[in-house]
Amino acid sequence: MIGDLWYKNAIIYSLDLETFMDLNGDGVGDFEGLTRRLDYLHAMGVDTVWLAPFQPTPNHDNGYDIKDYYGVDPRHGSSGNFVEFMHQAKKRGIKVIIDLVVNHTSDQHLWFQDARSSEDAMHRDWYVWSKKKPEDWDEGMVFPGVQKTTWTYDKKAKAYYHHRFYHFQPDLNIDNPEVREEITRIIGYWLELGVAGFRVDAVPFLLETQNPGETSKEIRFEYLREIRRFLQWRRGDAILLGEANVKPEDTKDYFGNEGNGIHMMFNFYVNQYLFYALATGETKPLIKALEETRIDIPTNQWAHFLRNHDELDLGRLSDEERQKVFARFAPEEHMQLYGRGIRRRLATMLGNRQQTELAYSLIFSLPGAPVIRYGDEINMGDDLELEERNAVRTPMQWSESPQAGFSKADELVHPVIDKGPYGYKHVNVENQRRTPDSMLNWMTTLIRLRQECTEIGWGDWKILDTGVEQVLCMHYNWKGSSLVILHNFDEKAHEVSLKLERDGETKLVDLMVEYESVAEDSGIHNITLDAFGYRWFRAGNLEHSFHKKNS
Repeated sequence: MIGDLWYKNAIIYSLDLETFMDLNGDGVGDFEGLTRRLDYLHAMGVDTVWLAPFQPTPNHDNGYDIKDYYGVDPRHGSSGNFVEFMHQAKKRGIKVIIDLVVNHTSDQHLWFQDARSSEDAMHRDWYVWSKKKPEDWDEGMVFPGVQKTTWTYDKKAKAYYHHRFYHFQPDLNIDNPEVREEITRIIGYWLELGVAGFRVDAVPFLLETQNPGETSKEIRFEYLREIRRFLQWRRGDAILLGEANVKPEDTKDYFGNEGNGIHMMFNFYVNQYLFYALATGETKPLIKALEETRIDIPTNQWAHFLRNHDELDLGRLSDEERQKVFARFAPEEHMQLYGRGIRRRLATMLGNRQQTELAYSLIFSLPGAPVIRYGDEINMGDDLELEERNAVRTPMQWSESPQAGFSKADELVHPVIDKGPYGYKHVNVENQRRTPDSMLNWMTTLIRLRQECTEIGWGDWKILDTGVEQVLCMHYNWKGSSLVILHNFDEKAHEVSLKLERDGETKLVDLMVEYESVAEDSGIHNITLDAFGYRWFRAGNLEHSFHKKNS
């Protein structure tokens, strides 16, 4: 059962409950606070919310160390609060997807506590053990420079256990049928409570074999098919959104040759070349990345993003390319992380409103569904005094009130940004709501525009030659309707000449300002783009189009 392909044109808003809105005043965000802010998200035009983990946790890794998959951490409220939130989201037409973190658990999970108690324990084989120290005990770390090992000795268990991530996150043994069955129960439980799908954490590590000393690990894609089958049996329109930072040639295995794998994946590959284009003005590598990640199966889709809750991973770039991005966006060592990434927010990296608008206009125009990171809609900054990835996990800035209107508590889960140009007294929702040309109002307009341009999610696309290396032009067509979208990555203005190949595309109507371009006798459109400029056009014979200007 395919169900409704609602995700093809979804506008996804990513947030972490603990830093979004605190209503009970304990310094930690909660479901009651988020429920109060649903009208804000609805007014902006968001139709899908992606929640970071909110289940009971020791919280040593931003909630990704889960100790109970069937509840809500008391800091965030109760299961009743979650159900009320889901009810209110549904009333506003907002779908909710949540993290599925099942490649590992917390070491405080009752399963692991039982597993380490004896070799005969019920849950012993739910984890991956080795009596001898494996040869690859210090290989395959996800967080190099911070993480020291992938196998840790447990005195009580008298054996080493495997963990792809931190030592307090032991990996589950996915080869065990009982573990697989439990994961389907977890999926079924949250589907029954109304979630529209799952952002599947660390998909490659969930699927890989984990035997001690293995030189080459097998990726068990058949298990992905199992999860997909169960999901569709339980709810036909539910989706899997995969976190898999893999090479383009490997993506088809994750999507499934017959569309029987992940529905959507984050396009990490394009993301990295997008930032290379923003840093250098060169679009050829980005165009190549887009072509290499072209999707053939119509039920699959990319999710395009700029920043997320982790570092900006540049591991797929060459050393030379990565250094160019570092030089432009993270010139100081403390701005970088794990030797491969950047731990800054979008606004502070780019440093100017023009390029920030260009970046967001771009991801909204790429073939896929756009993902907005909470706070980016108001140009929130970062706090580099916080450790590692926490620099981009500061509380949402709602107003000029103390603690940025996030909480009434004196001490917060993370401190608010209160200094410099990105401090909450300068950057907050309340002020931007009342400022017509604010980033928030611009983002709301962009979301509305994207919702009207369903050709992006459904249509065929191609890159048009502009004759200017710094200018990218996307052409979409779906059911006879066409879009032409241009982005100038250069700090200088450019005029480009476009030859549209489809019959009847003699007129281009700008969707953002009062402007129309009529082709010359030769069929050429001459379009001017400002420095870091962008233009969205609907193409064709549009005398009767309602799109004379942006609504």
